[in-house]
Amino acid sequence: MAGSEAALPAAGAELVTVAICGQHFAVDIMAVREIRGWTTSTPLPHAPSYVLGMINLRGAVLPVVDLGLRLGLQACARDSSSVVIVAHIGGRLVGLLVDEVCDILTVSENMLQQAPDVGAEGVEDFVRGVLTTDDGIVTLLTLDGVLPALEAAA
Repeated sequence: MAGSEAALPAAGAELVTVAICGQHFAVDIMAVREIRGWTTSTPLPHAPSYVLGMINLRGAVLPVVDLGLRLGLQACARDSSSVVIVAHIGGRLVGLLVDEVCDILTVSENMLQQAPDVGAEGVEDFVRGVLTTDDGIVTLLTLDGVLPALEAAA
């Protein structure tokens, strides 16, 4: 990971928390451009299974990724409660399908820690750290690995 991505957010940083398959994850609010309800996407031929297709966002066509599938979890629900987070990843806009947006957290002292080393490859491609909250552990995601083909092309 790049040095800037490896650094944990400072106290006072804001994070958007989302639910995927009953687990809570957080992303840096600065990467989020907007949050919109789920609408059916147009399939993209030969796309990876986690890419649901593409949507038109005010004239810009962007891919929609099922974040649950991309993280190795179950597919996200695709119903009226599903949400697409439009995020800026690697210089591009990407839609991320999640089950729901839960809250906005402000990072406080001692809330954020490095993710535990589990000796598995790929974890650091998605996990930036963990937050301990009154409701449990929230995994802080790094979004750089969501579309690795775009990262390689950049």
